[in-house]
This record gives sequence, C-alpha cells and structure tokens, in this order.
Amino acid sequence: KFNDLWNLYGIFTTMNVVGKPYKILHYNNHINNLVSSLKSYNINVKNLKNIIKFLINKNIDGSKTYDHLFRVAVNKKVISISLRKRPKPKKNFKLKLINYQRVDASHKNLKYKKILKILGKLDASEFDIALHKNNRILETGTSNLIFVKKNKIYTPKINCYIGNTLKFFKKKYKIIFTNILKSNLNEFDEIILIGSGKGVTSVKEIVNFSWKRKSFKVYDKLSRILEIEKKK
Repeated sequence: KFNDLWNLYGIFTTMNVVGKPYKILHYNNHINNLVSSLKSYNINVKNLKNIIKFLINKNIDGSKTYDHLFRVAVNKKVISISLRKRPKPKKNFKLKLINYQRVDASHKNLKYKKILKILGKLDASEFDIALHKNNRILETGTSNLIFVKKNKIYTPKINCYIGNTLKFFKKKYKIIFTNILKSNLNEFDEIILIGSGKGVTSVKEIVNFSWKRKSFKVYDKLSRILEIEKKK
C-alpha cells in the first residue's frame, strides 16, 4: 500500500515536471530546501539527493510529455514519492477563506490533515482555500498568494512558507512582504496564486467574501514569464 506520510513528522516538496524531454522547474532549489528543512527537523537521510535522482530516473520517462507534479516526502523511516497529472486551474478559479494557520508554517511539513480534508471536497481546478488567522491572510492550501494594488505587488510576510515559485518571481519583480489584512482585501485589484501546482493562477472571486477580480494585468505578465521558464 502506498504510504504518502501525510500528517506524520516529516518534510515534503512538490515539483512541476514539464515538457518533452522533461524539465523539473526549480529542481535544485526544491531539493536544497528539502534537505535544509529535514536538518531542522533532525531527520538525516544518507545520500538523499542521489536517491531522489535515482527515483526520478526510474519513474519519469524521457519519451513522454509532462505537465505533472512530482512529490517527495521524507520522514525518519520512509522516502515517499508520487507522480500525478497537474490539475490545470480554470479562468473562473475561486478562493474560500478558512480560519486556520498551518503547523510550523515556515516549513513544508506533513501536518496537513485539516487542509487535505477540506481540499478533498473541492475541485482542484476551480478552488483553493485561503488561510487566515487574526485578520491576516497567510497562504492557500497549496500555494503562496500575491496581491496587486496600483501595479504594486504584495505578499504575506509571516506565518507562511515562502515557496520556490515566489522566490523565482522575487528575483524579477519588486515584491513587498507585508501583512495582508482580511479587512483590507477589497483594496486589491488582483489576487494571484503562485506555486508548483497552481503555477500562476488568477483568482476570479472569494466565494465567502465580497472580493472580485478587477484586472489581469500582473497575472498576464507573470504567467508569460513562467511559460518562458518552462521552455528554456
């Protein structure tokens, strides 16, 4: 039986596998972050990087065309992998606000029981959940969030994981790390999901809040940049 390790003590990372022959976006950053987080959790796996390369070569076929998600999860006893087709977000993509903060949010740890239970009831191509706590918007169940106001880009600064896709865009655009307040959401013209699974996804509306999308301007720029990166 497949052991996905969810809700155990450990770390995971999810990478986007694209194209033919395949490319794994931001691969080195993903693996380095995984190793660093495992050290913080006092989980030491000998030759982990080489093991992951072996698993990739064994499970990803260079003759096929991919737009898949490759997940590596590690605890003290098991290295777990999965490869699945990436659900492509639709243009009417929506968020639902959930009052919750991830356990040890600065790490991509496996304590996801509550989030997975909620996400399991939603269509991943149409919905994600936006986590918030004490009036602060944090991240989604799968991705980082960026907010656009008057062509300036903002993202939450605390109690969320700073993912590799966000770090990639941070090198190309000025992104202001600050507190994003639930009470101020209507000030923003765009809300965009950034991550390996969602890529760059524009939010049409928040179903349990009054916010609705006003623009595609920054979304269009970021999505073009990511598409170019995929083809390099």
